[in-house]
Amino acid sequence: MDRRSFVRLLTAAPVASAVGARSVPPYRVVSAYAPAALPGMPGPWPGRVVDVRSNACLDPAGDVVNESVVRAMLSRGMRALTGEKSTTDAWRRFFEPSDVVGIKVNCGGHPFVVSSPAIVAEIVRQLVAVGLAPSHVHVYERFQNQLDAVDYAPHLPEGVQIVAAEGWNLRVDNSAYDPDTYVEAELFGEENTRSNMMRLVTRRLTKIVNVPNMKDHGATGVTGCLKNVAYGSFSNVARTHSRGTSHTFSFVGTLAAVEPLRSRTVLQIMDGLSGVWHGGPFAHTRRYVFHPRRILLGTDPVAIDRLLLDVIDEKRRAERAISIWDRSPRFVKLDDTAARDDDPNVNIMIREPGHVEYASTLGLGVYDRARLRLEEIEL
Repeated sequence: MDRRSFVRLLTAAPVASAVGARSVPPYRVVSAYAPAALPGMPGPWPGRVVDVRSNACLDPAGDVVNESVVRAMLSRGMRALTGEKSTTDAWRRFFEPSDVVGIKVNCGGHPFVVSSPAIVAEIVRQLVAVGLAPSHVHVYERFQNQLDAVDYAPHLPEGVQIVAAEGWNLRVDNSAYDPDTYVEAELFGEENTRSNMMRLVTRRLTKIVNVPNMKDHGATGVTGCLKNVAYGSFSNVARTHSRGTSHTFSFVGTLAAVEPLRSRTVLQIMDGLSGVWHGGPFAHTRRYVFHPRRILLGTDPVAIDRLLLDVIDEKRRAERAISIWDRSPRFVKLDDTAARDDDPNVNIMIREPGHVEYASTLGLGVYDRARLRLEEIEL
């Protein structure tokens, strides 16, 4: 690796988009890693999404996962994505025995909506089938308390590493983050203006499988592939949204585009077995949980998140809740203690679902719905 420091400055400028002009803060991006010849995002299949559905993947109440059905859904989806006849050959298109693979899970929606242990276990099973040693597989998240709550270990082979960067979300321990790989920006006059990438990502992993959920979010509109791998791999990211204002429009994509995260994130597997249509990224109540019973696969995080925007907004429309695109000030309540879980027509801050389109301007994927190549499979 060339240890020269690649410094990129994104200057403040208005960005034209379908949601109007946004002013982008100046970002200083510092990394010693050059892009791969074929970066993992958007990867070899930009704009392509395989959507596998099965009503049998959950019990009628949505509480119990049918592991054999999930296994079949992933197998069919991977073969459709790659064009390979065997499931193992499909996984070999991405991974080889010498790889060190991270599986970026999402545990923030515990207890009802997290990256399913059944999906994570099947990913690990396929990586081992390709020839990886279990010790070369790392299931990772930012916060240890969230990983502990989900408890993936009983579902995985001995030797798989379960790794967090911090004990909990108090931002007091930065030792697991790389001091030489970061994005710097002052957004609200905060003292700590840097967000550093996890050392696990910069110095250990060679490939990443991103396993987000289908969830809405008070600052980003939705939290899918882009936000899961970006905000889940960097420190000090909650500073981007506060009291009615959100800089997530540009920050999510900016983080996702930083090397080596961009090049090493080679596969997106969105867990849509269950989702959250309001109150996300958490799921403390069943009231806003729904069950799409589907898994979306691809290499393009923008394309998958573009579909997620429609999934969440259509569900909100069906529930007679305001759109994630609604920017009317009358729906914004600046008190961060507002009971957002009790009223789907309250915004704590202006949502920024335009972050998905902005990420496309950074080359991370295809946003235009008409250009997406969607393959729907019903099992």
